[in-house]
Amino acid sequence: MKRWISWTIAVVAIALVAGGALRAVKARKVAQGLAASAPAESTVTLLPADVLRATTREIAQTLPVSGTLRAVESAVVKARVAGELAGLTVREGDTVKAGQLIARIESIEYAQRVRQAQEQADSAAAQAEVAQRSYDNNKALVDQGFISRTALDTSLSNLNAGRATHRAALAGVEVARKALNDTVVRSPIDGQVAARLAQPGERVAVDAKLIEVVDLRRIELEATISAADSVAVRVGQRASLQVESNGGLEAGKGERRVDATVARINPSAQAGSRSVLVYLALDRSDGFRQGLFAQGRLEIGRAKELALPLAAVRVDKPEPYVQLVVDGRVAHKGVQTGWRGQVDGQTFVTVSGIQEGAVVLAGTVGTMRDGTAVRLASASAARPAP
Repeated sequence: MKRWISWTIAVVAIALVAGGALRAVKARKVAQGLAASAPAESTVTLLPADVLRATTREIAQTLPVSGTLRAVESAVVKARVAGELAGLTVREGDTVKAGQLIARIESIEYAQRVRQAQEQADSAAAQAEVAQRSYDNNKALVDQGFISRTALDTSLSNLNAGRATHRAALAGVEVARKALNDTVVRSPIDGQVAARLAQPGERVAVDAKLIEVVDLRRIELEATISAADSVAVRVGQRASLQVESNGGLEAGKGERRVDATVARINPSAQAGSRSVLVYLALDRSDGFRQGLFAQGRLEIGRAKELALPLAAVRVDKPEPYVQLVVDGRVAHKGVQTGWRGQVDGQTFVTVSGIQEGAVVLAGTVGTMRDGTAVRLASASAARPAP
């Protein structure tokens, strides 16, 4: 009986061991089948143009500027006296010289005023002469003791009053003569007529605008910058500008490039906007006109910094990042960006947060998933940034 129980236990144990072995073999076969059916991980091949190395380079720190072109010398000619305007023959676009006769204001009234003032001056001169003779006679009588000293003092007062009246009349003659001369309107500067603001035959008031003259031989850009940016701007700094022409600034058409220099900086900020006006003198003025729009970049400094092309810095996440190639895989790495500058016509931006020589995907590659396996087409594929 005991032998039968022992044999039963042994048979059950052998069955259990055999069942476990069969299950282990079956599980291994299933795992091998799944592994064989799973697709292999794909590897992206990168061309030489797809990658670059982060390098330290000298980059110019620039500030965007824009504004309107203005003539350095311009003048609005106004009427100095009131009257009927005559002889205004110049029109927009005409060239004028400094001192050139532009127009006349009817002068008959002012000529009569000069005559009136001159007559009053002659009358005052005659009265002063009478007072002088009276004083001379009284002085002789006082010396002889025939009249008192008080009478002589009275004669002297009358003489001084007569002389003062004569001088005042002469001053009135000069004022009237100046008004007569002001009826002739002349150009204060060389230049071209930009606007004709009155017509012959009109009766104009004092300080009425007649014409505007601009001298296009010297032109400057009047640019508006923020108060914070103005701290770094200095007289003598250089800028590269694009001035609009026919067709505007679209797609590089209808634009003309010109260099400029910071000539002046307004010491006061504008009310409301708190912006500061900066004036940049153009190196050349041929073909440019007052009122044209211009934009460009002002160089405010240079430094050697780790920099990448602006397109290589991705901004589709809350923080800017770059796509590095590390151990054959793409790794997204956050960076801090600094100033921007132009290098050989390409916009670069200074970055921190990566090491010099790091392999970075170019901006033309597009966004790749973090951890994607990549392979360089050649050992020299990772080129320095151009």
